[in-house]
Amino acid sequence: MCSKPVIALSNESYRRARLARDPRFDGVFFIGVITTGIFCRSICPATPPKEENVRYFSTAIAAINAGLRPCLRCRPESAPGSCAWNGTQTTVDRAVSLIDGGFLFDENGGSLASLAEKLGITSRYLRKLFLNKVGTSPKKYAQFHQLMFAKQLLHQTDLSMTQVGLAAGFNSIRRFNEVFQQTLGLTPSALRKSHKTSNSQDKDDSRGIRLSIQLSYRPPLNWCKQLAFYRLRMVEGMEWAQGDQSYCRSFQLGRVKGFFEAEHIEDKHRFTITIYLADPQALSVLKEVVIEIKRVLDVDADMAQIHTSLLSIDLIHNEMEEGLRLPGTWSVFEAGCRAILGQQVSVTQATKLLNKMVKANGEQLTICDKTVLLFPTPARVATASLAELKMPGARKAALNAFGLFVSEHPDASVDDWLNIKGIGAWTVAYAKMRGLSEPNILLCSDLIVKKKLLMRCEELRGLDINVAQAIPIDIDYQELTAKLQESISPWGSYLTFQLWNLA
Repeated sequence: MCSKPVIALSNESYRRARLARDPRFDGVFFIGVITTGIFCRSICPATPPKEENVRYFSTAIAAINAGLRPCLRCRPESAPGSCAWNGTQTTVDRAVSLIDGGFLFDENGGSLASLAEKLGITSRYLRKLFLNKVGTSPKKYAQFHQLMFAKQLLHQTDLSMTQVGLAAGFNSIRRFNEVFQQTLGLTPSALRKSHKTSNSQDKDDSRGIRLSIQLSYRPPLNWCKQLAFYRLRMVEGMEWAQGDQSYCRSFQLGRVKGFFEAEHIEDKHRFTITIYLADPQALSVLKEVVIEIKRVLDVDADMAQIHTSLLSIDLIHNEMEEGLRLPGTWSVFEAGCRAILGQQVSVTQATKLLNKMVKANGEQLTICDKTVLLFPTPARVATASLAELKMPGARKAALNAFGLFVSEHPDASVDDWLNIKGIGAWTVAYAKMRGLSEPNILLCSDLIVKKKLLMRCEELRGLDINVAQAIPIDIDYQELTAKLQESISPWGSYLTFQLWNLA
């Protein structure tokens, strides 16, 4: 998600943030306590150590490399993701994204050479980039995230040691125990004993597997607006809400099928995520499932930084809604289908069409005693008659062609969709924003965005002579949006949602 480096804070800023236990800094930095040999989150409830005994780290892996162990009380592995280390090099961004998704997961993943080849660079240059930008090697970075995910599962679930090792990307329980002890200074079983879980909800049987974990976020988060956005676009059987705090939906990741329930715990700044998998043997992709859930809910966004950038936009700063995040779809293919069905119709009409398409072509199955509907696969959409949809034949043909293209070219770039008849720039941009959660998509061609921008320009010209000078009377829309994109980068998607919110 991060496209710009976060400006380093001073030690005094770190000190004030840790003493205040400010949740807005959770995951932005970590506190190493030299006298105890542990490191903590900024919100750790333990008695604050003396400043002379403290060192500050921008990442958890930097603290690990300094020989410190993660605190068993505040659990640094549960902190929201942070890109404070991140440089401006796209190659590092892509590499980290692939590794976080499991590319180098122990025996399961690809090799360093294959990762470098995928990025179009040499293995030697990849190692150099990681050492300079992340402070460690790609293999150690991947291993660190495996261990932190395993630690989270040991704390929060009743999965067996073998299941935890498998879910974290280790094929061998011996290797899992060995690496865990070498890096964290204790065995997985010792950690489990020291913090015995009481999660009686976890279940593993022939009907599926169920487990719960906690996902923290940095406030603010406007859950009311985010849930309302989901509600307006929900597909019956595939998505549902439970009261005012929970969003639930089915998913498919490769051959793995399931659904999740996300319950918002506002006072704790976190979600309780309950995951249901149809196949108890699917734990090997659990981390990928969690990564996708985090993206869908946008829990890792640094809203304080985004808010500061948005405040600089004269067009909306007086009407800006705090905490608006990017509500994602499960897949970029789903986002593309939603965009095609939404061409030149209202959101309400597009949602009705989507419900009909999913009901007619989606797979229905029962997981842990609940019947859910899965979004249709690309192959299914490619061959569907789509007779249930009352819309122009050209758009039906575009859906079929879209399904065929994605089923035949699953790894193709989203930009390649522009070669499909009936798919234009708006559809591709929408899919990137909601299906890939790209943060810098200002939907200039969207009718609501265009209307709001032009309307605000007219209002501001009449109110403020300085704004009138900043936005000349004779400026055209293309020039206006070019200036906006430059000034708001890399948070164009968040500006899009702010403008949609004004509708």
